[in-house]
Amino acid sequence: MARHPPVSEARPTPPGSEERRLSITIKDVARLADVSVATVSRVLNASAPVRDHTRDRVLQVARELHFAPNGAARTLKRRQASALGVILPDLYGEFFSELLRGIDLEAQRAGHALLVSSSHHDARGVAVAVRAMRGRVDGLLVMAPDVSPASLASVLPDGLPTVFLNAPPIKGATAAVTVDNVGGTRAVVRHLAQLGHQRVAFLCGPPRNADAAARLRGFRVAMRALHLQVNETFVLRGDFTEEGGWRAARELLVTRGTPPTATVAANDAMAVGALLALREARVEVPAEMSVVGFDDIPIARYVTPALTTIRVAIDELGARAAALLFRALSDPGSLREPHREVVPAELVIRQSCRHPPQHPRPRSVSPVSAAGPQ
Repeated sequence: MARHPPVSEARPTPPGSEERRLSITIKDVARLADVSVATVSRVLNASAPVRDHTRDRVLQVARELHFAPNGAARTLKRRQASALGVILPDLYGEFFSELLRGIDLEAQRAGHALLVSSSHHDARGVAVAVRAMRGRVDGLLVMAPDVSPASLASVLPDGLPTVFLNAPPIKGATAAVTVDNVGGTRAVVRHLAQLGHQRVAFLCGPPRNADAAARLRGFRVAMRALHLQVNETFVLRGDFTEEGGWRAARELLVTRGTPPTATVAANDAMAVGALLALREARVEVPAEMSVVGFDDIPIARYVTPALTTIRVAIDELGARAAALLFRALSDPGSLREPHREVVPAELVIRQSCRHPPQHPRPRSVSPVSAAGPQ
């Protein structure tokens, strides 16, 4: 059995010995830690599992030698990178800008910067971003509602605190912060029912998205609870974008039979697109069609008519997730797994809803253009 040399043999670099510090190589770390170069690489890059006592020994030797590759140097030397990694499904749109604003404000208070990346709604994208951030961040904030929990768990770096947004507690994660998607959608449907609406359409989000699925589930649950029938021809696919809402609303307008009197969009972006489609078809909102959204992004109050929606404190969602991560960093034992917090969703009534018309008129619009709105 190989004898582990005392760590004191690592001989820390004396202050000011810059030439000596720059000459240290990964081979020196491997030799003094009595492990292979491959093992040192796995520890420093968190690229594969390593036994705890081996990892600790390698990191101790690396610190004493003041050695670390690239951006990981500061992390090894101080055990703190003063940066958080943020991985989002997309970086476009008001929702994500508000979310980042909340995270950034909390990070600034803690003296941390942000490293931000997009996963492009894909498990592989999450894995690529995680690999790029290893050794450069103290913890991760991840929003990936399009990726399965098993896939997310498989790419989490061992030992790196991670908080998920809008996801159930995931194996290996520190905590999760979610929005009350079901409760919010139920509140919208109850409001429409109180106004007298019975024929209600729903514009869905992306099919693999967990938030979209929860909001559709809330719609169905609320309709059943109020003894209202869900007309499946009124449940239309969308994608959380303005153009997706425009297309879904156009499709809704050419549906045969008695049209709906209200439309629930699974997010505000689609509701804004639906308002454009209705205006183009000369359908008056809210006199002929009530429209509601979800999220209360800043533009929701400035469109015409101002949008009734479900308010999610998006910046608070980000801030609470960041606060949980800092809590885990300062006191690792303070969060017991699985830890989950739910951000409430609140109905905001504006001008896009009213009681239904007594005699809805038939719709007649041209087929949806492949080019979309101009």
